[in-house]
Amino acid sequence: MTLIDGRAVAARHKAEIARETRALVARGVTPGLAVIIVGDDPASRVYVNNKKKDCAHCGLLSEEYALPDDCAQEELLTLIHTLNRRADIHGILVQLPLPAHLDEKAVLPAIDPAKDVDAFHPYNVGRIMIGDFDLVPCTPAGVMALLDAYGIEVRGRSCVVVGRSNIVGKPQAMLLLHRHGTVTLCHSRTENLADVTRRADILVAAVGKAGLITGDMVKEGAVVIDVAMNRGPDGRLVGDVRFDEAAARASHITPVPGGVGPMTRVMLLRNTLTAARRQCFPDEVCP
Repeated sequence: MTLIDGRAVAARHKAEIARETRALVARGVTPGLAVIIVGDDPASRVYVNNKKKDCAHCGLLSEEYALPDDCAQEELLTLIHTLNRRADIHGILVQLPLPAHLDEKAVLPAIDPAKDVDAFHPYNVGRIMIGDFDLVPCTPAGVMALLDAYGIEVRGRSCVVVGRSNIVGKPQAMLLLHRHGTVTLCHSRTENLADVTRRADILVAAVGKAGLITGDMVKEGAVVIDVAMNRGPDGRLVGDVRFDEAAARASHITPVPGGVGPMTRVMLLRNTLTAARRQCFPDEVCP
């Protein structure tokens, strides 16, 4: 069994992004990311702080806009529209979840699709569906980068994604399909789930239910990617997969933490760099 080391792969990507950023700065463009956080959710604050550190490490400009928990929706939308017009800001991210009184369905589409580095705008979602995209949700993009890093072929293989969220499950299924995988999209209400997962050569778990995937649900020799991050009874981070049980059967498996999580963060940097190139040098083909 091979442990998929997300931290090591992310470090290599960061070094690559830093080199590409320096080359872009030499041409007069510093990729700029604006992060909007509403309220004081502790987990969101940790994520935002980590994103700022990542940007600084790779040479990207990072600006934070912290709004109070009770801010009006119009105030948030006005800020987004202002950032949309700024030439030095190439990526805009609204940290989720938002307070209950704010309408996510109105907020996310307000972001210019060219600056939508989370790739949640309906325009970018549609481009992922047809396979003609520049920006991809960070977690599914990170999963694909891990498969590439370990030389795991998707073409022709049975791929099962457990989880149907707009953020992970649905785009993950499309990315695997675009790589010519034969994809089954499941969820927590799928009947006889184990019968489906046992057919998977590549199994991606992204429901958010600790221990949902047991060892007997994993095909011998399967690649197991655990996207979820749940808090166990003892406060430790755990995934959807019962790691020890699945590791006994898998050929490759991601740990939690240290698997997909670091890749999610680094793909945000990649999306910001891609957005900067597209906006400043639209006639060039991005690498």
